[in-house]
Amino acid sequence: MSILVDDRTSLVVQGITGNEGSFHTLRNRDYGTAVVAGVTPGKAGQDVDGIPVFDTVARAVAETGANTSMIFVPPRFAADAILEAVDAGVALVVCITEGIPVRDMATVHSSLKGSSTRLVGPNCPGVISPGVANVGIIPGEICTPGSVGLVSRSGTLVYQIVHELTQRGIGQSTCVGMGGDPVHGVGFVEALELFQADPATEVIVLTGEIGGDDEERAAVSIEEHVTKPVVGYIAGFEAPPGKRMGHAGAIVTGSSGTAAAKAEALEAVGVAVGRNPTQVAELVEERLR
Repeated sequence: MSILVDDRTSLVVQGITGNEGSFHTLRNRDYGTAVVAGVTPGKAGQDVDGIPVFDTVARAVAETGANTSMIFVPPRFAADAILEAVDAGVALVVCITEGIPVRDMATVHSSLKGSSTRLVGPNCPGVISPGVANVGIIPGEICTPGSVGLVSRSGTLVYQIVHELTQRGIGQSTCVGMGGDPVHGVGFVEALELFQADPATEVIVLTGEIGGDDEERAAVSIEEHVTKPVVGYIAGFEAPPGKRMGHAGAIVTGSSGTAAAKAEALEAVGVAVGRNPTQVAELVEERLR
């Protein structure tokens, strides 16, 4: 099994006719993902290498039965694209777009509360269940099927840690790049719940970074609900206070949100926190023996 995406995933791509959208759509399809439709307003009736293009998500869902959306539209249109997918009843939306204003995402966040749609992102690399389905930009060639579930705020660290695991012959059940923006969809707590319930996942890897309190809330959830081994990594031990590092949410203000504080919170509930990606892979390997 896996979480979020599997062999039942039927994908519609919003922004399919753009350069990035078409490139990654075809890569996802080549990986084995069932890409059934694309959406670009005003381009209905066209196709991208045989994938039909519709004007609206609602029409694409009605015609093809798509249950998952991947979004590659410019930042100023991205929030509306997410809401359009929600209105169309799509079960999972993966928003790759970065640079969406926080105010726009706050509106999206409020709308999601009354819906059955899950959002991954924005500003994320997406989700891959190795050997089954890839919805996003995670390179499938570095992944291999297995029993380690990974959730990360950083896309780059998804790639690095997955590569380290694969090099050791350790496969992954699902890898979730949740994105590093302050307002986002699926976070550590929800991902932990899904991995805890997934019988194919034996060990969970949680990759965080400075800023915000997602990792501290994850620590509480692990203590109360997670019985599987969890290995952690926090990027930013050397980051200077008051300076944003990479993501919009990766900034330390005052005495909270530091890498040391996050590592301490996780270690206090039994999470083994590696100090570099190689050590994370070593810790995972130990827990699978």
